[in-house]
Amino acid sequence: MGVMTTALPELDERVDVSERESAAVPWQTVVWNDPVNLMSYVTHVFREYFGYSPAHAERLMLGVHHDGHAVVSEGAREQMELHASAMHDYGLWATVREAPR
Repeated sequence: MGVMTTALPELDERVDVSERESAAVPWQTVVWNDPVNLMSYVTHVFREYFGYSPAHAERLMLGVHHDGHAVVSEGAREQMELHASAMHDYGLWATVREAPR
């Protein structure tokens, strides 16, 4: 019986470094202040959707109210886009951005 050899495929797969780096960078869902929603409603949304404690939800709401915005979640871009879409469904203004490095 002869010796079997298995040829390794040539490794010509080129990965775009910027794609790989952007996948590792966290993204953020940011909720912005608006002239419509009550502070109690914004707190309610954060509690109901994200499951945040009353104290945490209120801290985030106060950030929205006093600073004009608050980062309400951080993670993979796709998940942050889902969160922003959910915030829109609740009537809140939200965007997705790359987390600062």
